[in-house]
Amino acid sequence: MDKVRVIEIKQNVFHANEVRADALREELKEKGIYLINLMSSPGAGKTTTLTKLINILKRDFKIGVMEADIDGEIDAVRIAENTGAKAVQVHTGGMCHLDAAMTKQSLDGLNIGDIDLAILENVGNLVCPAEFDTGAHKNIAILSIPEGDDKPLKYPLMFTVCDLVIVNKMDVLPYFDFDFNKFNEYLNLRNPNATVIPISAKTGDGIEKVAEYIKKEITEWRKK
Repeated sequence: MDKVRVIEIKQNVFHANEVRADALREELKEKGIYLINLMSSPGAGKTTTLTKLINILKRDFKIGVMEADIDGEIDAVRIAENTGAKAVQVHTGGMCHLDAAMTKQSLDGLNIGDIDLAILENVGNLVCPAEFDTGAHKNIAILSIPEGDDKPLKYPLMFTVCDLVIVNKMDVLPYFDFDFNKFNEYLNLRNPNATVIPISAKTGDGIEKVAEYIKKEITEWRKK
């Protein structure tokens, strides 16, 4: 009986969050603001990738960034100093993810009146962030070469919910047993529709392709 009750509560929580997420998407659509949810494990290179990406995208968009962490403000400072984009630090109070309500609160703190592209850098984690719809229009995951090619098998939900998977740290590929054929095979089992773009955030290789992908998606979204 206890197990059944816990499952019911969890389902109710997810359902309520999905309702809020859909409402947030509609609100942002009315305001002309595109929201990206960026996820990865700690150390995969989210902030470095985001810095390089913003410096390309800011030619075409007014960008605001929400940096979600359990504590600290180093990432928001890095983004603001290295890109000039508006950035706010979001402390989750020990929680390992953001949900739609928390994202809405973060957007309010960002003061979105003068931006048209909002990017949420979610808490570094391959499990919790994938479980909660943030209200984003696009989910992007970063996987780094040292993490291994089997992550779609070990963390299926993360790779199921993502529209784009960025494979980072291609510059160290020769030093790790990362098999791209196996990775694509494993990813295809979880999400055959996901786009894959290999990059090196360190060297900048591939970042332009990611920027072009995002620009194309926003252009199509604006037509709807």
